[in-house]
Amino acid sequence: MSFEPAPGEKVILGEDCAEDKLRSGVLILTDKRLVFQKTKGRMATLSKKEGEIVLDIPIDKISEVRSEGFLVKKLVLAFEGQTYKFGVFSNGKWERQIKQLKGAT
Repeated sequence: MSFEPAPGEKVILGEDCAEDKLRSGVLILTDKRLVFQKTKGRMATLSKKEGEIVLDIPIDKISEVRSEGFLVKKLVLAFEGQTYKFGVFSNGKWERQIKQLKGAT
């Protein structure tokens, strides 16, 4: 099952990354929600298969967003008492975008 934005929903950012507990996948930020879809990769063939969508969080339900780390940078999100740490390339950019969207809701 591949991620498809809802009609009228815009994808703002998308990136291959890993979450500390959920492992590798694709993090997708739209103007309405944050989605994490697991991927399964094979080094031998350098191919990736899309897996299940394990997180689908409405922007207004994210209770905290921050960046942490110096060498290993993480985007940290809190949602319904759970904390998720995503190893994205530009955590500051993700943090700014999510905060901007939260301000707009």
